[in-house]
This record gives sequence, C-alpha cells and structure tokens, in this order.
Amino acid sequence: MKSQISNLKSQILRPKLLLLGILVFAAFLRLYRIQDYMTFLGDEGRDVLVVYNILHGKLTLLGPTASVGGFFLGPIYYYFMAPFLLIFNYNPVGPAVMVALFGIATVWLVYKFAKEIFNQRVALISSLLYAISPLVIAHSRSSWNPNIFPFFSLLTLYVIYRALIKNNVKLFILGGVLLGISMQLHYLALFLGFIIAIYVLSTFVIRYLFESSRNILILIKNYLAIFLGFIIGLSPFLAFEVRHEFPNVISIFNFILHSGDTGVGIRFFDNISNVFFRLFGRLITNFPPPEQVAIRAHLDMAVWYYLTLLLTIVCVSVLLYKFVQAFPSLRQKTKESPEFLRLLLLVIWLVVGIGLFGFYKKPIYDYYLGFMFPLPFILTGVAFDFFIFNKKNIFKIAGVAGLIAVVYINLTGVPFRHEPNRQLAQVKKISKFVLEKADDKPFNFALITGGNSDHAYRYFFTLETKSPMIIQNSQVDPERKSVTDQLLVVCEQNPCHPLGNSLWEVAGFGRAEIAGEWPVSVVKVYKLVHYK
Repeated sequence: MKSQISNLKSQILRPKLLLLGILVFAAFLRLYRIQDYMTFLGDEGRDVLVVYNILHGKLTLLGPTASVGGFFLGPIYYYFMAPFLLIFNYNPVGPAVMVALFGIATVWLVYKFAKEIFNQRVALISSLLYAISPLVIAHSRSSWNPNIFPFFSLLTLYVIYRALIKNNVKLFILGGVLLGISMQLHYLALFLGFIIAIYVLSTFVIRYLFESSRNILILIKNYLAIFLGFIIGLSPFLAFEVRHEFPNVISIFNFILHSGDTGVGIRFFDNISNVFFRLFGRLITNFPPPEQVAIRAHLDMAVWYYLTLLLTIVCVSVLLYKFVQAFPSLRQKTKESPEFLRLLLLVIWLVVGIGLFGFYKKPIYDYYLGFMFPLPFILTGVAFDFFIFNKKNIFKIAGVAGLIAVVYINLTGVPFRHEPNRQLAQVKKISKFVLEKADDKPFNFALITGGNSDHAYRYFFTLETKSPMIIQNSQVDPERKSVTDQLLVVCEQNPCHPLGNSLWEVAGFGRAEIAGEWPVSVVKVYKLVHYK
C-alpha cells in the first residue's frame, strides 16, 4: 500500500517538477540580461512617452500606430505598460519585463491547453519547444504590442472552447472581452474572430446533427454573448471611433482587403504555402526567412528545408489522423467526451488561420502569425508523442531523434548567444551628452537617420524635464519664437552632412554653421548655431 502511494505521488510530482523546470528555463531565456538585449528605438520611445504622459494624467483612447497602414490600434497595451514603467521608476526595461512575463505565462498556457486537449506528455513537449524557440524568445524580450498577442489569442480560444463545453454564457462573454483586447494588440485579431465564429457555428451544427437539442436560439445567444464581450473589450478604442466616424476601423478593413488585383490568383496560393511552411520553419526548426535563403545553392539549407517540410507534413497528418479517428464515435462522445470538439478547434485554427492569409494583399511578416504562434508547437508535441510512444521501435527511434534534433537547433539559436546591442544604454548615453552640450539653455533637436524616429531620445529629455523646443512653421509661429540659438543634431548615418539637410528640424532652424562635433557611442553629435 505504501509503495502504491509512493508511486502515485511520484507520478503526480514528476510532471509538475518537469513543468516547473521548463518555466524556470523559459524565464531565464526571456529575462537574462534583458536590458542589454532589448530593442529600444523610435517606436519603443514613442510608446514610453505616451505611457509617461498617461502616468502624469494625460489619458488616451488611442494606442500605437500600426507598423504599416497608417491607422491606430486600441490603447490597452499602453495601460498594460503603465504599472511596469512606474514600478521600474520610468526605466523602459519595465515594459520589456512585462512582455517577458507574458511570454512565460504563454509557456504555461500552452501546457494547460495541450494537456486538456491531448495528454500530459504532449503538454510537456509542446511547452518545452515553445519555451526554447528563438523566434518566440526574441518576441518576448522587447516591449512591442504584437509581442503579447500569442498569449491573448491562445487564452481567447481556450476560454471559447471551455464556454462551448460547459455552455456557459459568462465564459462566452469573457472570450469576447479577450478577443476585444486582442484586437487592440494587432489588427489580424480579425482572423482570430473568424476562427471563433466558424468554430462556434461548427460545434452547433455537430450538436444539431447528433444530439436531440436543436434550438438555434442557443447559437444566437452564444454569438450575442461573444459580441457583447467584444464590445466591452474594445470599448476604449470604440469610444474614439464613434466620436470620429470610425476612421481607423475603415482603414483596417481597407488595408487588409483592398488591392488592385481581384479574385483568387497565384498570390492566394503563394501566401498559403508561405504561411504553412513559415509556421513550422520559423517557429519549430528556426529556419531562416525562406525569401532570404537560396535553398538550391546550398546543400545544408536544402536538407534543412526539406526536413522541416517533412516535419510539417507529419505534424498535420497526425492531427488529421486523430481527427478522422475520433469521427466514428462522434455520436456517442459529443455530449460526454469533448474529444472531437477539441480536435475540431485545432483543425479550424490551422485551416482557417492559414486560409485567410490567402486573401491578405500585403507582405507577411513573422509577427503577423502571432495568433497562430502556439499552434505548431502543440501539433509538433502531438506528432512526437505519437512517434515516441508508438509500439514500433522504428517510430520510437525516429521520434526521439527528431525531438533531440529540434531541441538542439533551437538551443543553438537563442538570441543572446551574440553580443548585446545595448540600445537602451546607448540612447540614454547619447541623450545625456546632448543635454550636456545644450548647457542648460533652450535648444532645438534633430535626428538624421535612415529609418528611425527621435522619440527614444526625446523620452530621456522628458525624464530630465529638459525637452527641446519644437520648431513650428511660419503660419503657427510667425515670430520664430520656437527657434532657439542652438540646434543639437544626432547623426545615425555615416557619412552625415547636417548643413543644408532637408529634414524639417534642420531646415526650419535656418542658415547655420557647425559650432562643434563629437563622436558618441555609435553616432556623431553636431552642435549648430545660426550663421553670422
């Protein structure tokens, strides 16, 4: 009896210890020297400036601008950032730590989701692979609104699944709220909305066909509950849109769907094949962006590519095998066992998620797949579990070898194996130097760069309460009171010629001469004064 109790305790504790180890390792990979490796450029500076103003009473109903398209998202990410920026005494590393914590929580959520849908073995494999994926880690070490999108996408689908299993209106509303939050993080949450709508409808159709309950009012009630939650979750953004006749909503739909070409053409299938491979290649096997690699010119790349493609096909095949296997017992198990509905969610998530990209008319970047990030890890976990715990030895050997290879490839690609960029420290150092050269006198500021913005520098000026004067045009400032006696210029380009530069902050200063120039970190700082 004692030995049985001991074995039972061992069976319970071992998975928990393994999960704890995975979470601790995930935390290390996301938090190790995060201040040295985090990205801190113009977009990050813009965000902390907005949050700084929020913490000083200037609330906002708009969030970050999309990286392309020129429209604004909802403000929820700024309000997530606010407590962390405050706790870290306005150090921009605070919001980056927040993103890392969301990344660690996503590892746990992958475990929770995979365990409920399949088993503990699948859950441990899936969460381990998610914890060590270099692309996932890279997106978990800097403050950027799409970086927490995977957490909310997976949580939204999990809550909707639980709502369908339990037929719980409150969970449907919560799922809608989470969808509204996701929509404020990235506009491709629209795709997530389509997945949820199709999944809810499919579940209703299955129950309509195989159960005695055939009340369509249930379907309508579920949709209304989700929609109500969605309105609540998106309410800050909608408050702005209602007041201004929905400019951003219209821009989002036009950006996603509008294009000169029409119908289903070559681009449709190119997008689908691209996303299908990228989901596994970029996330599971750390394959470089396919468009940047000449596969036919390098044998090692070709082997890497085709083995990744093989893994992708195997993972999807195992899912479909289990899905078809569950179908014959659907009539008996739909009500008592949600096995088929669990697999149905994964199939819809995969097919609809990839299929919708066929209609997307713009370039597709890795982070656009944020609402699908957890999926390939779960499918890979299922495939490895299927092979490793198969009765045939050849399958076991292939499964173990494949898992070891994937773990090795990912661990050798962790982002901090290279020297850190120390962007945060560099910007802070350069900003401090500019203020020293301003000598506590009013000054104008300009950044000459290839593709950055000056918000990161302006954030540190704001912290020191020594913000530069912004040069206004002659209609706003006919007396040129916004033009000071000195212009400090940071040049991120090399070579750099600030005199006569067409940048407004330089041109608006007027005819000038160089009073000093200094190399600072990776840039050059110029001090311009009016020409005499």
